[in-house]
Amino acid sequence: MEYQNGQLVLGGAPARAHAPRLKRISRPEGTVPCEVEEVASYAAADVMFRTLFSVPIEDRLAAQVFREFHVYQRTQPLLNAGALLPLPRWMPRFHRRRTRQAAASIRSALAALVEMRAAQIAAGTAPDDLSTKIMTQPDPETGQCLLTEEMVDQVAIFFLAGHETSASALAWALYLLATHPEAQERVAVEAARDWESFAFSDLSGLSFTRAVFRETLRLYPPVPMMVRETRRPETFRGRTAPVGAQCVLSPWHLHRHERLWENPDGFDPGRWRREATKESERRAYIPFSAGPRVCTGAGFAMAEGILLLARLVGAFRVEAVGAPPVPVAHLTVRARDGILLRLERR
Repeated sequence: MEYQNGQLVLGGAPARAHAPRLKRISRPEGTVPCEVEEVASYAAADVMFRTLFSVPIEDRLAAQVFREFHVYQRTQPLLNAGALLPLPRWMPRFHRRRTRQAAASIRSALAALVEMRAAQIAAGTAPDDLSTKIMTQPDPETGQCLLTEEMVDQVAIFFLAGHETSASALAWALYLLATHPEAQERVAVEAARDWESFAFSDLSGLSFTRAVFRETLRLYPPVPMMVRETRRPETFRGRTAPVGAQCVLSPWHLHRHERLWENPDGFDPGRWRREATKESERRAYIPFSAGPRVCTGAGFAMAEGILLLARLVGAFRVEAVGAPPVPVAHLTVRARDGILLRLERR
C-alpha cells in the first residue's frame, strides 16, 4: 500500500517489497518460531515511509527513524504521571535522558527527509506522494505553506502514531488467528485472489478479514488509555469533575465491559454481523477515540490493517508457540515477551 499519483494504491510493488524479509522468517517446515511484533512493526513502518516519502524502510534515514522509535517506545510509559500529578521539579523522571536522545535522533532523520523533499519540490523532481501534497498545499487563510519545522511535526505525527498503532493491532490479530484455526482459514480463503490488480474498491470483498481486525481492535485496542481535560464541570455517575480535571478514558475497559458487550472477553468476529452489536459499537467502541479528536487516520489504518492481515495469512499458516503472550502498555499495547508464532508457507 502506498500513495502514487494522488491515489492510495493497494497490493503490487509494496507487497513484493516484504518478500525478502518474509523468506527469512519462514523456515522449512515452519520449525523456527517468529516474533511477529517485529514483523508487524517493520511492515507498518514500510507502508508509512512509502506513503509519505516514496522510500522503503531500508532507506538509511527511514531505518534510523524505525530503529530509534523502538528505543523511544520502550522507554515511554503509558501515562505520564508528571502530567497528571503536581510532582516537584527536583523529583527525577526515569528514562528521560534516553527518551530525549531517541526523540532527537528521530527528529534529525525526519528533518533530513523533509529537507530533501523540499529540494526536490524546488527542482520539480518530487514524487506525487503524501509529503509533497502536504508541503505544497498553502494555508487557505494565510496562503503560506508549512515551515520545515512544522512539516517535521506533521511527519512525526503521521509516522509515530500511524505505524506503531497499526503494528500493535496487526500482531495481535495474527495471534488471535493462530489460536482460532477456523477463523484463520476463512481469512486465507478471502485472501486467495489476484493481488496485482487489487484496487481500493476490492476491500469490500475482505469482509470477514475486516471483522477479525475490528474484533482485534476491541480486544487489544492499540491505545488502551487516553487522557482528556475537562473544559467545564461534568458529572459522571454521581461524581463531579471540575474544570481542568484530568480524565483517563480506557478503551481497554470499555471494550471488555460485561454490561456493554456479549461475551466480552471472547474472540468472536461474527458479532459484527449481529444487530445486538450495533448498540455496543455506538456506546462503547472507541479504538480510534471519538468526537472532534477522533483519529484522522482511522480509515487509512483500517485499510492497511485489513490488507496486511490478508496478505500475511494468505501466504502463511500461523500457529501459536509457547505460553500465551501477556499484554503490557508502552505507547501501545504490546506483549511483554513478544508474540511467538510458527509461520509455514501455504
